[in-house]
Amino acid sequence: MAGKDVIKILIADDHAIFREGIKHILAETQDIVVAGFAENGFDAIKLARRGIGDVILLDISLPDRNGIEVLKQLRKECPDLAILMLSMYREEQYAIRSLRAGAGGYLNKQSAPADLVNAIRLIASGKKYISAALAQELANQIGNDHDMPLHETLSDREYQTLTLIASGKSVSEIALELSLSVKTISMYRSRLLQKMKLKHNAELTHYAIKNHLVDE
Repeated sequence: MAGKDVIKILIADDHAIFREGIKHILAETQDIVVAGFAENGFDAIKLARRGIGDVILLDISLPDRNGIEVLKQLRKECPDLAILMLSMYREEQYAIRSLRAGAGGYLNKQSAPADLVNAIRLIASGKKYISAALAQELANQIGNDHDMPLHETLSDREYQTLTLIASGKSVSEIALELSLSVKTISMYRSRLLQKMKLKHNAELTHYAIKNHLVDE
């Protein structure tokens, strides 16, 4: 970003209304412009490869790929691209996982427009953006036992399956939402139960609620 007066933004989100909403918010600024849109992970990577953006606003839930999977690929292919993860999920669910994967920041979609603009400017300058609530969560972890929580051992897809099952969704509903087969989701479920030494969905849900991964 050094020497650039305008920050060029790519928006990767499959909801047209949300994309237009962000475009409207950023139209109020003089130093941020929207350079392109992507409705899925494939298009997001394709646009990023062309180098037309300085910052990408990347949704966690894309129709073809998990947003964190896209994040990891972008970090390999476009190391200079700043990435701000956006999601409806609470920070406790995906923020730390996103930052560990190389995101410049994480923002809940219900955040104030001023927070979005501030986050974009901050990560475009090479810094990290985290909310006050996430900063407190990270501080709390420093004082805790350093043993990794069981859910941190899961892959991104396994973790996403965990949160969706714990939210009350069936395997078939999850498969439809993630555009994957029921067999694939069942495989993720089996793996995560094995890794976490859990027997069934009830234990999984209890664990998720106890560890604040889903709302009670």
